Amino acid sequence: MFSIEDYDELKIRMQAHLVAQDDDMWYIITDGPMKILKVNTAATTIEGAPQMVEKHRSEWTAEDKKKANLDNAKENKLTVAIQKFDNAKMKPRETLVEFDERFSGIIIELISLGKDYSNREFALKVMRALPRE
Repeated sequence: MFSIEDYDELKIRMQAHLVAQDDDMWYIITDGPMKILKVNTAATTIEGAPQMVEKHRSEWTAEDKKKANLDNAKENKLTVAIQKFDNAKMKPRETLVEFDERFSGIIIELISLGKDYSNREFALKVMRALPRE
């Protein structure tokens, strides 16, 4: 299907694309949801460093809302990628190599967004996506 080198190259491209949209987008995809925090003025740690607590939505600034919305962008990207996977079919006049490249791109997108399928699921999907001929 695709090699480690292909995966690495596409991962770099996807990372560049997401960072171009927003500096924090790649970190949300790789690290999970962004928490909007503030300093807890009621308490400090033993070391004297401020303790951080999550902000209530009513306290969010415009910048906080923008950052929180990045999580929604990840979910939307994942939903679209899953739909691409579910609806993948070899197109008329598409070569097997072209289909493999397109399908591999979908798989890499899913993996980079944290969706995990087994190799068996990928193989079954490919077999169903190919025309009877």
